Amino acid sequence: MFRKVKRRTDGRRNFDEIQSGHEHYRLVGSKGFKDDLSIYPHRLSFYKIPPFEEITLEDFETWAIDRLKVVLEIESCLSRGKSFKDMEAIMKPVLAKLLPMNLPNRESSSLYLERKKDHYSHFILRLAFCRSEELRSRFIRAEAMLFRLRFNMMSLQEQKEFVSSIDLPWEAVTDEEKQEFQSQLIACSYNAVRSILTQTVEFQWSKKVTDEQIRAFVNAEKFYKIPFEFVPELVSTRQSFLYKGKAFVAQFQQLSLIVTEFSKHLGEQLNVTMRALPTLDEDDRLIPVLNNLSRGYASMDYQSEFGAGESNDGSVTAESVPSLMKHMPLCMNHLMKGVMTEHHLKYSGRQQLSLFLKGIGLNAEEAMRFWQMQFTAGPGSMSIERFNKDYKYTFRHNYGLEGGRINYKPWDCRTILSKPKPSKSEFHGCPYRDMHRDQLANELHKMGLDSGSRMDDVLDLSDRGEYQTACTKVFELTHKDRIDAMLKNGETVDETSIIHPNLYYSRSVYLEGK
Repeated sequence: MFRKVKRRTDGRRNFDEIQSGHEHYRLVGSKGFKDDLSIYPHRLSFYKIPPFEEITLEDFETWAIDRLKVVLEIESCLSRGKSFKDMEAIMKPVLAKLLPMNLPNRESSSLYLERKKDHYSHFILRLAFCRSEELRSRFIRAEAMLFRLRFNMMSLQEQKEFVSSIDLPWEAVTDEEKQEFQSQLIACSYNAVRSILTQTVEFQWSKKVTDEQIRAFVNAEKFYKIPFEFVPELVSTRQSFLYKGKAFVAQFQQLSLIVTEFSKHLGEQLNVTMRALPTLDEDDRLIPVLNNLSRGYASMDYQSEFGAGESNDGSVTAESVPSLMKHMPLCMNHLMKGVMTEHHLKYSGRQQLSLFLKGIGLNAEEAMRFWQMQFTAGPGSMSIERFNKDYKYTFRHNYGLEGGRINYKPWDCRTILSKPKPSKSEFHGCPYRDMHRDQLANELHKMGLDSGSRMDDVLDLSDRGEYQTACTKVFELTHKDRIDAMLKNGETVDETSIIHPNLYYSRSVYLEGK
């Protein structure tokens, strides 16, 4: 899959022809697969055929990181308790940006590259997430939800075509069997059918769905008989009628069966990958990439993603910075309180806060005034001469005014989490990782979170190591009224995970201005 050294592939074993069922994928010279969609006939895949084409190291890393961002966003939505409908709204723009899978109404070469990226990135993450039971479980859960989301985004015709291409043991229920077990079929699918009908155009303005309408829907629906072990989710929630070891599954419930089979297949393949991993002849350059991917943090460059921070028109001044603390995430709030009480921060704290303030629009001149004010204020503080001698250079260096003239960017969450934990009298780092549960609860209470289930949810996320999700959850809870009002008015709200302190600030300022 990855080109370690340049070599010819003509005539190589397993490269001339790959056969799977009734499909034959042929290679053309040393360029790899033909550039057509016969290799990827559907926008969904069970990923049964491994990649054989050579790709560059840049594609290897970029594609994997893009898919990792999707996986992490899905995990965050699940941890925050988002409904499937809310998750679909959140994930649509994320998928369109990172893993687009458009309809075949464009050039086939563009569609081919999209589907190739999806295919290869899945297998690359298999290498990263096969290494422990916990990583495998996380990957299966996220990929299964991604499969559900994509299936739901497909048209009915696409769904039918994809389902017909899957070799699953279902058998159509005859009309006689439907008549015999009509009451049981209605009972097990009553709530699901009722939910479907309330969302259709003809029923959306009705006060309620009648039993006659549900009966008519069930009578017109196709049902399949499947061995019950293929649909444990439907059996456990009593959404399927069981008879002689067979589960009667409605056509609209077939996604549950497909996802179960997808998860089962992926679990088996991850175990195979894990056993084969030590024997693989991996390029030395891949090892650090895979190790970083398996840690599960996606970095983000604030300036390249969102522009050069907030306005640099001078609206953010040294005096106004404390008033902006209400928009800052807990990590920056903690640093601000530290510098305002101690009138000093150690190196890591200075770097973390200085670059954050640079990102929100504090220009170099105002930054020098801010840090001088903080470091020289209060009894026993340092003199202005000492500040200029020992600290001014560092802050100017962060703005690219000294040394190598590098334009340093604000730290993202991944960078912050990669730094050593703070020791006594230090304030840098991530509070969701570094603070004791009781101390964190006290800080969250100061931010407006009352003791109860909402705070417990945040604390539990922190205990599980889901620090970015905990921060995102806090943002949602502290801005809930404004977010709900905007959604009620039909306005768009970005509810993706917060993986950068400056993104937290930008969203908070944006919501206040709406």
